[in-house]
Amino acid sequence: MGRRRSRRKPAPKTKLVEPLPQNFPCPFCNHEKSCEVKMDRARSVGAIKCNVCMEEFQTTINYLSEAVDVYSDWVDACEKENACFG
Repeated sequence: MGRRRSRRKPAPKTKLVEPLPQNFPCPFCNHEKSCEVKMDRARSVGAIKCNVCMEEFQTTINYLSEAVDVYSDWVDACEKENACFG
C-alpha cells in the first residue's frame, strides 16, 4: 500500500492594485487629464493647476491625503461657489 498524496490548497490570487491617478479633467475647460496635482507634504499644501486654462487651487493636506483628495476639494469648492450665485 502506498502513501496518500497530500493535497495543497492553491495559492490565493493576488489582487491587482492600480495606482491612483495624478491627472484629472478640468472642471472649467473640460479638457481630459489637463489638471496636474503637486503635493508638498513638508508644507502640508496640495496644489492643482490646469495646463490649458491655467486655473489654480490650493488646499491644506495631511499625511493621509492623496491627489484625488485635492481634486475633490477643488470640485467641492467650485460647487459651493456656484451655489452661492444660484
